[in-house]
Amino acid sequence: MTTNTSSAAASSPFPSSESCLILTSPADILAAVPYLVGFHPSSSIIVIGLDRGQAKMVVRWGLPLPPGTLAPLAPLFDREGVTQVVIVGYGPGDVVTPAVDEARVLAAKAGVLVGEALRAQEGRYWSYVCELPMCCPAEGTPYDPSTSQIAAEATVRGLVALPDREALERAVAPVTGPVRMAMRRTTADAVAEVRSRLAAATDLDAFAQHFVAEGLERVRSALTAHTAGGGRLDDAEAARLGLDLTIIRVRDEAWTLMHESHAPLWKDLTRRLEPRFVPPVATLLAMAAWRAGNSVQATIALERALAIDPGYSMANLLMHAVHNLLSPAIMRGRLPTPAELDAAMGSAHAGWLLPLVNLLDEEDPPAPPE
Repeated sequence: MTTNTSSAAASSPFPSSESCLILTSPADILAAVPYLVGFHPSSSIIVIGLDRGQAKMVVRWGLPLPPGTLAPLAPLFDREGVTQVVIVGYGPGDVVTPAVDEARVLAAKAGVLVGEALRAQEGRYWSYVCELPMCCPAEGTPYDPSTSQIAAEATVRGLVALPDREALERAVAPVTGPVRMAMRRTTADAVAEVRSRLAAATDLDAFAQHFVAEGLERVRSALTAHTAGGGRLDDAEAARLGLDLTIIRVRDEAWTLMHESHAPLWKDLTRRLEPRFVPPVATLLAMAAWRAGNSVQATIALERALAIDPGYSMANLLMHAVHNLLSPAIMRGRLPTPAELDAAMGSAHAGWLLPLVNLLDEEDPPAPPE
């Protein structure tokens, strides 16, 4: 089996690349999986879809599985042209086996060959498709992914396998210590300024038009500076952009201009902004990650957004797309341009400010300890 060196846990096809890993044994597969999903999985099932030996998609779920979780696999196999799968489950047999059996049944119904199905636990693996005691003993076969040539090749090619999913979650966790306190003070200043301007406004519709225009310009400037390698936004810029993005038209400007390369900007803001201003930027981070084929990071970012605001509609819609293994290609070419947004939404008015106004008086929880 040949798999591209992509660290994405994704339902989208792997990009063409001359750089690939050649997997010829169950031990090779188990050594490669952490680099395919970005971390060393536990209590998980991973399905690798292939065509002519080339990996086309990799998807992962935590175990145990709720009923119907694997149903999106069938349309995914068809969409990606998958002709063969490798299934890997991590954990005890009573949890892994039902999930592997379900995946094998779905593959069979779709006319997809199961090339290998493995269970791994505590440094040993078992094959569900091998019945020969000389190569697949009942007590399992020991393996050590850290000593594998596959792990060495993946590392040389710049791939990273973090210790666990929690390490990925920490990568988008709120900043702490002096950085958090400085950001909290700067955000309070930005909130006070907006309150003052609102109190002084005599025409709220005119104020909204001016405020939205400023926000749109800040979004474009931030994206331009990021693309040009302009570095990190300072605290004042970040805080004000966080306020701007609570307004749907401003957030949608970033959405329509979305590119995978924007992920570091949205990741930085997801970590630095005060919690009540995080859902828009975390959702933008999720969109950028999803478009790049990294549905694990997309899911983690969406979980962060929805933990703060369970009703945030864009996050819920994108989580539905990720959970149902929809391809990010469905969005390409379908997003409106900024001009089309203007035509559809009309002129800014005071009502556009309500999401921001509703957040101005909220208090964020105490800053986490350093």
